[in-house]
Amino acid sequence: MEERRTINRVEFLANSVIVDKQTLARYFGQVKNISPLGIAITVDKRIPNLVGRDVIIVAETMIMYAEAVREDKEMGEKKSVAFKARKFTPDVLQYLFEQIGADLEDDGESEEQ
Repeated sequence: MEERRTINRVEFLANSVIVDKQTLARYFGQVKNISPLGIAITVDKRIPNLVGRDVIIVAETMIMYAEAVREDKEMGEKKSVAFKARKFTPDVLQYLFEQIGADLEDDGESEEQ
């Protein structure tokens, strides 16, 4: 039986932040396209190779836990990185909640002063 449904990537232009789960380094990029299974982001070619790394991606209203699976050179000083979506693990969710909580605490302290 032939599968009739397909999951295609659609264009989704948005600024993004990529956080390396291991080093917590942050890299900024521009989302090219997205699907429920992955995302492609254009970044500066000087950022380190992310292939095989677990990352957290934030783009506008979306947060994705993913693994970098491919890098492709683009014209000029850019490269594209393709990511495969992964299920959130308890440690990744804990990290996210701690970071969100830290931001809320920081905001509260600055308002009190």
